[in-house]
Amino acid sequence: MPLREKIARLRQSGLIRSITLLVGGTAFAQALMVLVLPVLTRLYSPQDFSVLAVYASLLGIISVAACLRLDIAIPMPEIDGDAANLLALALGFCLLVSVVTALPILLAPAAIARLLHQPGLQPYLWLLPIGVLLAGTYSALQYWATRKKIFGTIAKTRMTQAIGGAGAQLGMGWLGLAPSGLLVGQAISSGAGVVGLGRRILTVDRAALNDVSRSNMRRLFHEYDRFPKYSTFEALANTGGIQLPVILIAALAIGPEAGFLMLGMRVIQVPMNLIGNAVSQVYLAHAPEEYRAGTLGKFTAGILGGLMKTGVGPLLFAALVAPQAFALIFGEKWQRAGVLVAWMTPWFVAQLMSSPVSMVMHVRNRQRGMMILTIAGLCLRVGAIGAAAALLPGRLSEMYAVSGAVFYLACFFVFSHLAGLRLQDYRLLLKSGFNFVALWVLLGLLARYALGRFV
Repeated sequence: MPLREKIARLRQSGLIRSITLLVGGTAFAQALMVLVLPVLTRLYSPQDFSVLAVYASLLGIISVAACLRLDIAIPMPEIDGDAANLLALALGFCLLVSVVTALPILLAPAAIARLLHQPGLQPYLWLLPIGVLLAGTYSALQYWATRKKIFGTIAKTRMTQAIGGAGAQLGMGWLGLAPSGLLVGQAISSGAGVVGLGRRILTVDRAALNDVSRSNMRRLFHEYDRFPKYSTFEALANTGGIQLPVILIAALAIGPEAGFLMLGMRVIQVPMNLIGNAVSQVYLAHAPEEYRAGTLGKFTAGILGGLMKTGVGPLLFAALVAPQAFALIFGEKWQRAGVLVAWMTPWFVAQLMSSPVSMVMHVRNRQRGMMILTIAGLCLRVGAIGAAAALLPGRLSEMYAVSGAVFYLACFFVFSHLAGLRLQDYRLLLKSGFNFVALWVLLGLLARYALGRFV
């Protein structure tokens, strides 16, 4: 198909406009989250970032399953009334999980802090159920907005999250409230935007809420029970595979290793996740239609080609300059974080290419396969930390990075194959993106040479 015809087809489908709204609308938020880090690393110590790393890991593991994954089913039904019942179910389970999370924190906060080897976290554990409630509610409302294809509204909420989170961390850090400022900012950035999305549903989409009833919720829960049965455990395993090793490293490593890991991951993953999540939302909104039309393979190849041209090269550039650049930007004490970024880059590249199209598993009703894949990833990554603790105790973070690259590379081939890509599609993918990647690598080598002479 000629290029002009391809572009016309994408414009007609609304794909380009959707991606532009999400990626372009959140560009300000990405820049803000990265730009405040040089200030935050001078207001907070690596040990404060270690406390944040453990809190953010716990919040990520619990909140991803707070809605029993019924939130991601919201775009699936054909009629809005059924989707509204799924939204009600998701919000109800989120509230229940938040209460269940609060109970052990109220009864035995000291025991939880000892179990985590993080006594500095004990005074702030009460923020955890609040963060879970905010993050779960935002997720459910965001998937409703995805169903309605109001991507501009989603982009605005992400800007609100970045401004609210960064503002709290800067303001409280300036007042000397460490590490609480980092944790409060993290909770705000997980759930800000809830009011705006909720208000729209109560006004514009109010008619759909009239169909919410106990009998309809019971019917929809049985109809979509594969999400609680399989996707919940898959999401727990997927997030646990990333976050549980961070908690283990914080407990096992000497010094604030988790703090270095947290900074390195935040610098790279904030912009990478925003792009990946934006493309993922658009992919989920359009993929069911493409699958029914028999064009899911071409659609997925187009998405992957765009990610390779726009995302892989900058990540390799970051890997080449990070060790010197981190010491220059964040201060000498943070150079270790830059070294870890270089180790984690193969993992980030594989994750960037695989995560946005992981929704193909839901589009094709492969939730059980997704659960098995992610549980295998959890075992691989936690097992790698266990092996490193026994054999290479000084290389815990490096083993974490290598295990991540192996897992996400396997995910990429599973997802793309299931979407319909064949061997010739991979060849075309590499060929189309080679020049862009090579240019970024050349720029990275030049920048590394210049930084080496300057630092």
